[in-house]
Order: sequence, then structure tokens, then C-alpha cells
Amino acid sequence: MILYPAIDLKGGECVRLEKGVMDAATVFNRDPVAQAQSFAADGATYLHIVDLDGAFAAKSVNGAVIEAIAKAVRIKIQLGGGIRSIEAIEAWLDRGISRCILGTVALKDPKLVREACRRFPRKIAIGIDARDGMVAVEGWAETSTTRALDLARRLEDAGAAALIYTDIDRDGMMSGANVDATKALADAVSTPIIASGGVSSLDDLATLRGRIPNLNGVISGRALYDGRIQLKAALELLKGEIC
Repeated sequence: MILYPAIDLKGGECVRLEKGVMDAATVFNRDPVAQAQSFAADGATYLHIVDLDGAFAAKSVNGAVIEAIAKAVRIKIQLGGGIRSIEAIEAWLDRGISRCILGTVALKDPKLVREACRRFPRKIAIGIDARDGMVAVEGWAETSTTRALDLARRLEDAGAAALIYTDIDRDGMMSGANVDATKALADAVSTPIIASGGVSSLDDLATLRGRIPNLNGVISGRALYDGRIQLKAALELLKGEIC
């Protein structure tokens, strides 16, 4: 199982939000490149980067910082936030990104997701962000009437490399992962699942691994930044491998 350290970008800085609220951003590092290098030096094999500004703008906003990170580290990167077209996906893959995450378009333009998975095999992840079990889009500003589980099933045959499930109400809150909802999703579809939101300790990681043996990976942000999770210890616990 892979541990994905998270780098969320707002205004060119590493931040963490609480429940996805942009006004509740806490700056943890003003040098995202140095942060990425630190994660890589500690043994991370994959980074999870989100352009928060891009998610609201529907286009890349922190592109220069993301490119600098991709040039500075030799590990894989999955990127989300504002990626809404085949052209944008191709551009990011050409610039060294290993995997693009499609979130809003997964709900609003599923044909694009299917085309992307066909054109870029193993290079596309589907991001399903849920608030009270319902899919949220446009930087989590809009909550739809579609259940997360229904969207996952609808796109199960698209051929995505992974499905990233985030419980918004737990994101950044250090309250523990929503294991039950994540397990329900993992049990319902064959697409590899990556859990996100609320992971705050090694015990949380152990619980996810124990309860969901087919889980592909876990994303962690705030707990790594404030020291509640030591990256090296977490990697030893999970024994993650690059997928």
C-alpha cells in the first residue's frame, strides 16, 4: 500500500484546508519545492499534488510551481485541480506528471474521463470527493445529488488507474479516516481505491490497512506537516510500492 504525501497549493504555498474551506487555509511551507524534496528524501515514492486555486478557476493556476516540483524530484507525481480537458492532461503528462486526477469532469463530463483513460492508459485517476456521501465538485463548492458510490460504479469500467475517495468533512480535521465509507467503495468496485481525508496517526493507517486489504494507498497531509505522522515510520508500516 502506498502512502501519498499531499502538497496542496494555494497562492504558490503549501497549505492545508479544513473541510475544503479556502478561507480556512493554514500555510505549512512557503517553499513547495523544498517540501517535495523533503518528502522524497524521507522515502516517499509518490506525491499527491492539488492546485487548489486551479480547482476553482477550472484551469492551472500554480502551474509554474508544479513544474518546478516535477523537475526537482525523481519520484512520481499525481496531480489534480482544474484539469478539465484532454489537452490539459496531455500537457501535464508531457511535463513529467505521472498521473492526472479528474474530479469535477468525472461527474459533469464522464465521456471525457473515458476518452482520457483510453488515450492515456494507467495515467488517469478519478477523484470522488464526498460530503455526507454525495459527490462535491468545483473545488468542493458545489454538492451534487449523486451518491459517491453510484458515481464510482458508473465509471468502474472506464479503465482508470485508481479512484481517489475523499471524505470532505474529515479532510484536514485530524478526526480519523472514514473507514466504513472507504471500505464500502472498495468492496463495490474493482478499480483500485486510494483513501483520503482525516488520517491523523499511524493507528489510522494500520486500521485502513487491516480493514481494507485491497486498498491501493492513502493520502496524508496535515498529519505529516505537524508531525503526528512521521513519514519514515508510516512508510515502514505500509511497505508501499510504486504502482
